Amino acid sequence: VQLQASGGGLVQAGGSLRLSCVASGRTFTFSSYGMGWFRQAPGKERELVAAISANGRLNYEESVKGRFTISRDNAKNTLYLQMNNLKSRDTAVYYCTASSGSYYGFSPFSYDYWGQGTLVTVSS
Repeated sequence: VQLQASGGGLVQAGGSLRLSCVASGRTFTFSSYGMGWFRQAPGKERELVAAISANGRLNYEESVKGRFTISRDNAKNTLYLQMNNLKSRDTAVYYCTASSGSYYGFSPFSYDYWGQGTLVTVSS
């Protein structure tokens, strides 16, 4: 399974970005996987930003509720993260991840596959 994330970049505080993650693999059925976005800032632990189960249940980290929206397009094997009203504390490397058990919780250890990460930098 390969997860290819893109869409990161430099943005001013208050601005928006949309991250995308394209999933592929010979035996990978995207629609049956829980998918998530984690982030890791320098010197900090990796934390869940948002996750979505196979049947569309959502989970958000408290500080991004109302600003970020996670979604998936099963026909395109693609996961999205729309990030609005970005703040300097959102600066981090963002990772796409997949769970074969349709897990969509906070523990990074319950996710089976990880993408390479895309850097989001928010300037104040």
